[in-house]
Amino acid sequence: MNHYFQQATFARSAAGSSSLPPESGIEVAFAGRSNSGKSSTINKVCSQKSLARTSKTPGRTQLINFFALPDANYLVDLPGYGYAKVPLNVKMQWQQFIEAYLSTRSSLKGLILVMDIRHPLTEFDSILLNWAAYRQLAVHVLLNKTDKISRGAAGNTLLQVRKDLKQHGEQVTVQLFSAETGQGLEDIWAVLERWLGQAEKE
Repeated sequence: MNHYFQQATFARSAAGSSSLPPESGIEVAFAGRSNSGKSSTINKVCSQKSLARTSKTPGRTQLINFFALPDANYLVDLPGYGYAKVPLNVKMQWQQFIEAYLSTRSSLKGLILVMDIRHPLTEFDSILLNWAAYRQLAVHVLLNKTDKISRGAAGNTLLQVRKDLKQHGEQVTVQLFSAETGQGLEDIWAVLERWLGQAEKE
């Protein structure tokens, strides 16, 4: 258990750029397809069961949710993309809001991109990776739900995804993860601590 992330608390939801909190500390955003297990991943990272709301109906989160850490830093939950059964104009609003956040938020340090290891690098993932590259934003990819496939298959997928992302250089890193079992939890904690300036304090 990581005491720093365990202290995360819900701060606010933002429905548009005008309702974003003032920029203070460092922010790390979590993104991913609506059925990638993003909310469960945030809960696992913070050792809490219901910090980020999970739903049996993917795509319910339509807001950007901010979770405050003890030192004015934030973990940020972006709306899931690519699945929700909502009108096209609503999807477009989500996309514009996410793009505005990614392109203008100066306190944003990095992006945790959660993918279902059985369906990695979808079109939406590639769009987000291109946005991050444009912003020169660090990305750490979590190949989630590794507990759903064999160890060998997980290793092969990891190698393939790393090969596919090689064009992005050191800006993008990848690891295996399971929000269900906690596999890879220490690794993502290390990445987040480095981005949030916690590594220097230890």
